[in-house]
Amino acid sequence: QVQLVESGGGLVQAGGSLRLSCAASGRLFSTYRMGWFRQAPGKEREFLTAITPGGRSTYYTDSVKGRFTISRDNAKNTVYLQMNSLKPEDTAIYFCAADPNLLLTMPDYRYWGQGTQVTVSS
Repeated sequence: QVQLVESGGGLVQAGGSLRLSCAASGRLFSTYRMGWFRQAPGKEREFLTAITPGGRSTYYTDSVKGRFTISRDNAKNTVYLQMNSLKPEDTAIYFCAADPNLLLTMPDYRYWGQGTQVTVSS
């Protein structure tokens, strides 16, 4: 069992940056693939990015490639999402997720956080 808690969301102007954090409980964090998703009002949840357990490989969808960076610190049981050049359309609730399956492009995850709100003003 893994519990995930996101933080770092807030209100930012277009063009600005935010760094989200996701703290995980449990001893198995370093063995899990980690991912970030978002859900905007009235829209389906969108898969954004994922990182392998050791942090050597990452995957990004086209919507965030070049602007967002995923990273992790296994010593701190934490995964991060650095978001740059934010746009109003990035406004959403952002979720982190964990799964023991190592396939980076798989959008299915076993464990989910509660989410953190990101609002980008124009």
